[in-house]
Amino acid sequence: MTSSTTRLTVAQALVRFLSAQYTERDGVRQRLIGSTWGIFGHGNVAGIGQALIEYADDMPYHQGRNEQAMVHAAVGYARQSNRLSTHAVTTSIGPGATNLVTGAALATINHLPVLLLPGDVFATRPADPVLQQLEVPYAGDVSVNDSLRPVSRYFDRITRPEALIPSALNAMRVLTDPVETGAVTLALPQDVQAEAYDWPDEFFAERTWVVRRPGADPSELAEAVRAIRSARRPLVVAGGGVHHSRAEEALAEFAGTTGIPVASTQAGKGSLRHDHPQDVGGIGHTGTATANELARTADLVIGVGTRYTDFTTASGTLFTGDGVRFLNLNIAPFDGHKLAGLPLIADARSGLQELTAALDTHAHEVAASYVTEYTEDKERWEQRVDACYEADEPDVRPTQPQVLGALDALVDESDVIINAAGSLPGDLHKLWRARSRDQYHLEYGYSCMGYEIPAAIGVKLAAPDRPVWALVGDGTYLMMPTEIVTAVQEGIAIKVLLIQNHGYASIGGLSDSVGGERFGTAYRFQSDDGTYTGAPLPVDLAANAASLGMRVLRAKTVADLRAALAEARTADTPTCVYVETETADTVSGPPPAQAWWDVPVAETATRPSAVKARELYERHVSTRRRHL
Repeated sequence: MTSSTTRLTVAQALVRFLSAQYTERDGVRQRLIGSTWGIFGHGNVAGIGQALIEYADDMPYHQGRNEQAMVHAAVGYARQSNRLSTHAVTTSIGPGATNLVTGAALATINHLPVLLLPGDVFATRPADPVLQQLEVPYAGDVSVNDSLRPVSRYFDRITRPEALIPSALNAMRVLTDPVETGAVTLALPQDVQAEAYDWPDEFFAERTWVVRRPGADPSELAEAVRAIRSARRPLVVAGGGVHHSRAEEALAEFAGTTGIPVASTQAGKGSLRHDHPQDVGGIGHTGTATANELARTADLVIGVGTRYTDFTTASGTLFTGDGVRFLNLNIAPFDGHKLAGLPLIADARSGLQELTAALDTHAHEVAASYVTEYTEDKERWEQRVDACYEADEPDVRPTQPQVLGALDALVDESDVIINAAGSLPGDLHKLWRARSRDQYHLEYGYSCMGYEIPAAIGVKLAAPDRPVWALVGDGTYLMMPTEIVTAVQEGIAIKVLLIQNHGYASIGGLSDSVGGERFGTAYRFQSDDGTYTGAPLPVDLAANAASLGMRVLRAKTVADLRAALAEARTADTPTCVYVETETADTVSGPPPAQAWWDVPVAETATRPSAVKARELYERHVSTRRRHL
């Protein structure tokens, strides 16, 4: 029997198809593509743009100001939605499309789903070249969209209407695959977008993509249990996979049952509440002394949903205990086999539940002396955090840790804190006390300056009843303040905590430590010697935020800051708290790095700072260990 068809343009068919896609996990069903972000140009206005009007009741639309920022907003939404729902992003051809690349890389590196729909040049080539077309003399089928291939988990160019059907289905498959997910790109030639075709009605039927929770292979599980039972000083490293799987309760049960301490990566922080007895804080270059000392003496490192980046491993210098082994619980085999570890390939929640059940059969617990050791070390670290947060003189300008302390004293488990780059990630990883599984939203896989404000919009769209804070330094703010206009336009009541420190504070400190002498890292006028060491630039970032429509509260002192934060938290409109901080090297600054990070230093130099930095670098390099 011949199936019925509906005649639509390719763009109309795609929008209608997307509106009928759902995910389901643990019996909970929701839309896969919640809405579409778009900036229109000649490459998508008559195609996707027209289709979004045609199906406005089925597909909500958000107007963006920068294509990269739209991807960040979609990624923030996807992370807050536990990767079960995301947004689509449409752009014109040319610079609109290439502006997607940074956001796509961020999404793919962090394993977060986002659907990209850039316009493309004519498939039929009636005029060649068209406006904004890249001409490649050796290939007629290359466009600027090919720059998205290496940062996409799936890429296709739809040059014929009927090609959309298998391509769209493959796109949904990848978006909902917990191993493969990331940026998915469907490049849409502008003529094909507007071309009509008789589509089978089955293409538009509601379709539910089940997000699986695979369990562990019995032999791998048995080997994992043996490894844990034989370990004297085991340590869990919780990564972002714990959150993606919603495995926090399973991790808490595993840790509570066994007494094994849990350290967290930037993506994994909050896997346990800060006051859970087994939580020992962040690990690696930006981690706590407690977690890093445990890592140096661990004989078994149990990675759960972590990629083991160089910040986590201190560039291969952290896990140095005699005979140390790795057990890697990960849904992705690629990550499960890292560091020559024993792989336990499974969903994080399923794997932890199976481990807990198997170990509980034998009532396995670590030695009481080990628990006492890390408990006392954690208490000492908390005292250091208190000292950093403390502000005895409320009428003086705060340090950056004191800014975090003022916010820490105000929030509860409903608040979400978003950050990505600068000196804040280091301070937050060491000092922040995460009160809920999703309060700590750090994008540190790509550490992309400019992520915070648009991501806050995405998070707020996914969690409209929660206070959402974007924490930005001046360098990050100047990268991408544009979506403040979007927040104002749509009444999305994000809170922006804008910290003015006159430059790239994080890189300035790094530069100083590697012999770079803070060259080119400050926002200052040039001096006579050509360096940027003059007076600070007369830039008023608060006025800039206000000019974009945001309400701004200026805070000059600690007391001002506390009042401004409290007012912003209850605001029902987009609100910015602006504060200028003292320098990071004051006595109340954050604790220094508790572990190394490999940034190569000049092997030959005449300046004393570089010579000294190289000597220190060689000492650290000599401690690197390859786990084979």
